[in-house]
This record gives sequence, structure tokens and C-alpha cells, in this order.
Amino acid sequence: MQRARTAGPAGEGSSEGTLVPSGRRGPGWVWGASAGVVAAAVTLGVAQLVAALVDPGGAPLGAVGDAFIDLTPAWLKDLAVGLFGVHDKSALLVGMVVVIGVLAGATGVLAVRRPPAGTAAVLLLGAVGAAAAWSRPGATAGAGLPSLVGAAAGAVALSVLVRSLRSAEAAASARTARSARVAAGTGSTPVVAEPDRRGFLRLVAGLTAGAAVAGVVGAVAGGARRTVSAARAVLVLPRATRSAAPVPVGAQSPVAGVVDVVTANGDFYRIDTAFTVPQVDPATWSLRVHGMVEQEVVLGFDELVGADLVEAFVTLACVSNPVGGDLVGNARWLGLPVREVLARARPLPGADMVLSRSVDGFTASTPLPVLLDDRDALLAVGMNGEPLPVEHGFPVRMVVPGLYGYVSATKWVAELEVTRFADQEAYWTTRGWSARGPVKTSSRIEVPRSGARVAAGPLDVGGTAWAQHTGITGVQVQVDDGPWQPAVLAEEISVDTWRQWSFRWEATAGEHVLRVRATDPVAGAQTGEPADVAPDGATGWHQVTITVND
Repeated sequence: MQRARTAGPAGEGSSEGTLVPSGRRGPGWVWGASAGVVAAAVTLGVAQLVAALVDPGGAPLGAVGDAFIDLTPAWLKDLAVGLFGVHDKSALLVGMVVVIGVLAGATGVLAVRRPPAGTAAVLLLGAVGAAAAWSRPGATAGAGLPSLVGAAAGAVALSVLVRSLRSAEAAASARTARSARVAAGTGSTPVVAEPDRRGFLRLVAGLTAGAAVAGVVGAVAGGARRTVSAARAVLVLPRATRSAAPVPVGAQSPVAGVVDVVTANGDFYRIDTAFTVPQVDPATWSLRVHGMVEQEVVLGFDELVGADLVEAFVTLACVSNPVGGDLVGNARWLGLPVREVLARARPLPGADMVLSRSVDGFTASTPLPVLLDDRDALLAVGMNGEPLPVEHGFPVRMVVPGLYGYVSATKWVAELEVTRFADQEAYWTTRGWSARGPVKTSSRIEVPRSGARVAAGPLDVGGTAWAQHTGITGVQVQVDDGPWQPAVLAEEISVDTWRQWSFRWEATAGEHVLRVRATDPVAGAQTGEPADVAPDGATGWHQVTITVND
């Protein structure tokens, strides 16, 4: 009877067992998915670097994000704003990263099994990024190049990683087969040979580091953000020819917890279609006024700030603001009245709309009469005493009292086309929203919050109401199904701003529902008929449910 051999230095035979094939059909899916994710990182890093050299707007994440927003149907946009509010862009970015990670992992698994198919998948995703970049308004011929070059680099990286995985697997299989032959007939327990993937892990570390360096260098080399931030930092706004009147002492509600009557820049809501915030250097900015005009006008930034600027408090509201929502803010704006620029262009008879365009292609349809009357519709350059924040339209944006932002408040504005509603449609109009969008009278309860538990006895209730360019003449509060009772109005800044209010109620034990409605001098009491935000703004009375303890 043949005796079993003991293990040699290489462990090719052992009383504890013999090396045998593991039964695997190639590298595991986890390793393949890892290769795909690293290849995606290389793709994005190289693309960022190429974008900095060719066209910063061609970076694939930003290009795909902007394209996604443009293709988003109205119902999905409403859902996103409803769920995430001003954080909708951050939510989209997180979602994109997750989707890219999943697709990259799946591509890596596919590449391990069928290398040509994996390479084709990477190149296809690069083509999608390139198409998104070329679809941007004003895209250059090289806009798609970052995605294509990045995809090529990613495909090479994936191929190298997959070969490394397959080599490790093949080496392990060879060792197993050799050991099995040596140990044949010994009757010892089989031992599986595992692939040595140290080479693969070194490749992963190197490629990941390279991708990170490329991305950082690309971001630094892009320089546009630094240039614009530096320009904004040194910009000194001129003194207004007509300053805004001081905020009345009694404009702030006395109820603790009610929002500030003037919204700080950092707290002002931001809802727009720009996934990547446009970086516009005031030195190169210009505004073109054309269309149905006697004379085309081109206005530079220096000429704009050198004109007779005016200052005004104006409350802006988003059409996506639900009843009781917080997508509304009040600020002190500095700018040139739009009517003065239009007067230079001299609109032709028959024109009834101005289509404003942003540098990123967004458009808004504003009724021409609103821009020609005496309200403070501005080409704004300042916000609360400082240059516009970049996120809020630096260097120039539109501010129009009495209209929802989607038809008037164009940020990073670059063009005004005088036209007709019958001839042109704006960004959101083509997606089913109303073409005109006057602000609807609204009010909300801010204190107490719904779900609050309070003590019985005197309870201060407070909030804010708005009806821009009409004004608020009264606010009433209803407790449960009782009579409507008048609230105390805070002082009014102007008819173009919101107005705060307060109400004292003798709270009794139990669960109660508080409702609020406002009154304006034109339409009277705010309607209680519920309506969705689409197509032209929500309606209904805001209510909160609270519990009063004994």
C-alpha cells in the first residue's frame, strides 16, 4: 500500500490535505464589481481633467445632471422639490453617484465574463455623457470630448484590471492542478488554491490614486469658480440713486420663532434648473435685448452698475411652494429697473412678453406690461447689501414683484427677447405650467408647528402672509371649526413684500386644529379651495394640529 507523502516546503502534499481545483469559473462578482467601480473613477477623473483644458461645462457629471433636469417631467420635478426642497440638487447628485456605482459594478462583472461587452458598455456610457454635454445651450464642439476621453481611459483601466484578475485566477488554477497531480493517489484531504490578488489590489490603489489626482488637478485647473469668486469678493456695489426705506420697527412679528422679516442670503431658498451653478465673470457678462424692438441693445456689467440703480425690498416665491411651505423669502435688492433698458430698445406694437434667457439656457416668460409699469422689476446686482451670491444669479439676475419665480426671476440672465406669448414658450410652459404665473395670496402658521405639545393658557400664534404687489390687508385665524378671528398685523415694508402677523389664543386642553387665511385689497379673503402647485401655484388654508396639555 502506497504511503502518503508529507508536505514539502511548497505545501504540495500534506497529511492535512491536497490542493485541488476550487470549482470557480473565474473571479468572483465582488472583485469584478470592484474593477468596474475603479474604472468609473478613472473615467470621471480623466474627464474632469480634460474638461478643465477643453470646456469646463463638458464634465460628465454636470452635463448629465443638467440634461436630466431638462428632461425631467413636471410631476417628477414636483415630487423632488416636495421631498427635498432646496436640497433637490444634492439629492440628484447622490442619486447619480449611486446609479453610476451600480452601473459601474455591473459593467465590471460583465467585463470579467465577456471582456469585449464590458469595454463596449464603458464606451456607451461615455457616449451618453458626450451627448449630454453637446446638448447644453451654447455647447462648444469640444464639449463632448471630456466624456469620450474619460470613457477611453476607463475602458483601458477596466481591461487592465480584468486581465489582472484573470491572471490571478489562472495562476491559482495552475497551482491547484499541479498540486493535485503531485498528490494523486495519496488519499489525502483536498486543499483549494486561492488566487493571489495582491497585484490586482496594487492596481486598484494606483488607479484610484491616479483618478483622484486627475479629478483634483482638473478642478483646480478649471479655475472658473475661483475667478468668479475673486471677482465677486472685490466688487464694490455703487450707492443706490434711490435707497429702500428702512424696515419699520414693527415689521417683525413679536412671536418668538417666526422667521426673520428680512431673509439672510444664506437662508434664502434656491430652486432652479442648474445642476452645476453657472460661473459667470462680470468682466465678460453682457445682456442682449432684441426681438420685437426698434433698436437692439447690448449692455455690459460696468455700464449696468454705472447707471442709476435703485434699491427695493421684494419678496420672491416659488410656484412649487405648497400651502404652508417655505419656498419664499424676502430680501433687499439693488438693481437697474428693467423698464429703463426696455425703453432704450423701444418694444414694437403687438409685443406682449419678454422671454428672458439664462446663460445655462433656462427661459422665463414675463408679461411685458409688468416690466414697463412702476413696480420695482429689476436687473439685480445686489442682495441685502452685498453682491449677489453666485448661487442666486451672480453677477445679474431678474427680480419681479408679483410673479412666481418660474416666469420672472431668471438667474445669470444674459438675454431679453421682446416677443409674444403666441410666438414663444418658456422652459416650464413647455412642460405644462401656466405661461403667466401671478403670485396667489398665501399665508402660513409658523408658531406653533404642527404636532407641537403646548401648555394650556395664553398661547402666542404667529406667521407670515404675502400677496406681492397687491399687499396684505388682514389675517384671520380659526380654532377648530369656530369663527374666524382677526390677527394683529405687523407693520408693512411695502406692498411688494410679505407681512407678518400674531394672534393670542387662550388654549384649552385637548387636540386642536388652527387655520389661517389672509386678505388682500383686490381679491378679498384667500380661498380655502385646495389646489396643487401645478400649473400656476397652490391654494388652500394652511393648518396645524397641536395638543394642549392640562
